[in-house]
Amino acid sequence: MDAVLNSPPPASAEAVDVVLPCLNEAGALPWVLSRIPPGWRALVVDNGSTDGSADLARDLGATVVTETRRGFGAACHAGLTAATAPYVCFCDCDASLDPALLVPFVREVRAGEADLVLGRRRPQGRGAWPPHARAGNLALARMLRRRTGLRLRDLGPLRAARREALLALDLTDRRSGYPLQMVVRAADAGWRVTEHDVPYRPRTGASKVTGTWRGTWQAVRDMSRVLSEAPRP
Repeated sequence: MDAVLNSPPPASAEAVDVVLPCLNEAGALPWVLSRIPPGWRALVVDNGSTDGSADLARDLGATVVTETRRGFGAACHAGLTAATAPYVCFCDCDASLDPALLVPFVREVRAGEADLVLGRRRPQGRGAWPPHARAGNLALARMLRRRTGLRLRDLGPLRAARREALLALDLTDRRSGYPLQMVVRAADAGWRVTEHDVPYRPRTGASKVTGTWRGTWQAVRDMSRVLSEAPRP
């Protein structure tokens, strides 16, 4: 079994699950989990941590999902499939983004004003967003525009949508292309996609993807493969 979930509570019609992909984020977890809005459930998806992240998350009251396949997309999708709430949000678990900022995102989806709401990262302080990571993101945004017509300026990880609609997208990428595939398939399905500015702070700990040029461009290659997919019928 790839994903293991501990005891999910029954979800109400207004419930929200927040998926937090996690790989060695013990230093960031206390702050991140303290910022989860009241009444929402944190789903920390442990993707092979060796620093005690999973035990710490449980101690702090989060629901922990264990995903044995390594990869950002694998962790995100394990959280999505483990979710039970009508609304699902995604947020990095490194303290670079504040989960509390998701409240208006969910409100917009719930009101029927958008189907997928994304956060456009606005760097706060030195080191929040390295130049090579920004360059890669800009290149992907341009390719996304050519592929879908969406005029987005960021492909950030802070996002919200309805759970059943997300599952219906049948996302298959299990690496760095997962967030982009979500947007591409949403566009192909005619979703209303909106974007709002959010503060982006220096992360706690080392980045697993954008901390190096090599990691960034590996992610760009993953995402380029997603962009080459033919639109789904």
